[in-house]
Amino acid sequence: MKLDDTVLTYDQLLDGARRVTSLLRSKGIEPGDRIGLVLPNVPHFPVLFYGAVAAGAVVVPMNPLLKAREVEYYLEDSGASLVFAWEEMADEATKGAKAVDIECIPVEAQGFLGLLAEHEPDDEVVERADDDTMVLLYTSGTTGQPKGAELTHHNMVTNALTSAETLVELSEEDVVMGCLPLFHCFGLTCGLNAAVAKGACLTLIPRFDAAKALKVVGRDGVTVFEGVPTMYAGMLHADNADDADMSSLRTCISGGAAMPAEVMKAFEKTFDCMVLEGYGLSETSPVASFNRPDRERKPGTIGTPVRGVEMKLIDDEGNDVAGDGEVGEIAIKGENVMRGYWGREDATAEAIVDGWFRSGDLATVDEEGYFTIVDRKKDLIIRGGYNVYPLEVEEALYEHDAVGEVAVVGLPHDDLGEEVGAAVALKAGKEATEDELKEFAKEQLAAYKYPRVIWIVDELPKGPTGKILRREVSPPDSERSE
Repeated sequence: MKLDDTVLTYDQLLDGARRVTSLLRSKGIEPGDRIGLVLPNVPHFPVLFYGAVAAGAVVVPMNPLLKAREVEYYLEDSGASLVFAWEEMADEATKGAKAVDIECIPVEAQGFLGLLAEHEPDDEVVERADDDTMVLLYTSGTTGQPKGAELTHHNMVTNALTSAETLVELSEEDVVMGCLPLFHCFGLTCGLNAAVAKGACLTLIPRFDAAKALKVVGRDGVTVFEGVPTMYAGMLHADNADDADMSSLRTCISGGAAMPAEVMKAFEKTFDCMVLEGYGLSETSPVASFNRPDRERKPGTIGTPVRGVEMKLIDDEGNDVAGDGEVGEIAIKGENVMRGYWGREDATAEAIVDGWFRSGDLATVDEEGYFTIVDRKKDLIIRGGYNVYPLEVEEALYEHDAVGEVAVVGLPHDDLGEEVGAAVALKAGKEATEDELKEFAKEQLAAYKYPRVIWIVDELPKGPTGKILRREVSPPDSERSE
């Protein structure tokens, strides 16, 4: 594993993970306890992750951009016993940890090594059943608070092996580019776990930068690149694209949002590689379907179900939808489907019916079994590859004393795909400016979530029941995202 000049060998990873296991046991952590990780893409992440898993703990990865109130919610909801936070994010994480009365251990680039040195390696690996939870990944819906998707050991192992063996065909000779966040299921499964499963090298970039990514491909001889469409577009249009050495690159996989066909074609032509587009969700560990390297690729589609997985289309009543281009909701069944939502039996029962997970995404399927996403049933906003859920942003804005009603929507954006926008109606007699509301939201939410575009309206469009109609909300021309 690499991060610029820092190299972590597999021997060092094993030794560090065993010391983490020892550290956790000294803290009284027992099998099944939840451990929070608030780290960017740094070598400390896998050391902590595998050390916690070996101790039998359940890992709760969190975006290091989260604010204290968000960290507090995840820790409280999961019942976490301990949280580790990267030095630059430790202040917010510590505030969140104090609110729920648990310890936050800062992870410093060098200092953490000293802490681990105080603990002898513990090579005892706790036995866990296939259906025991390994990871608790929080994912929001359009109603209610974020929910923790329980991904089991079987979910994570099988999906990593499927990614490594059938999608990118990894071997120990490969170098995988780790631009995707390791706290996200795509990066964790297809990047870290797949690379480790096959003994490949994973080269990390803490925060995506297109120019830096192009340099790293040439510097480290990257053979497999994994990213979201905005990353591909960014690399394609970077100033140093024409001079980049991309000769080692053979396979790229894309997910998280639909990739424009023009971007895919241009990327393949410019860098002489193959781009495979697919689909998945946190609840499916994440890979559900993909275009394969050994089959016909159909740009614009999300391919066919991967091994161990079934997919079909259903209507609102749960009945199967016939083919012939008819639109239905994607339902998924197989070894990748989560155990359920942590502590939410009703939500689990609604999402998983007779073993079929209802994705909330609408699609068609052709006669060869290739699925094509046509719309999102949910109001999810995908900003630069990150999922932003309107309700969470709305709830933050509602905490402002002047806000009476708010509707958060996705606005088209050339570089990010979508930008977060908010229409706000103020309470009678109250005053607030767009900039004031923007700054308020910025203090409450992670950087990728807060609305860059806010406009104040007299009232919001509503249906006959009084429900705000997000689909009818649009900004004035002067406020449209660019």
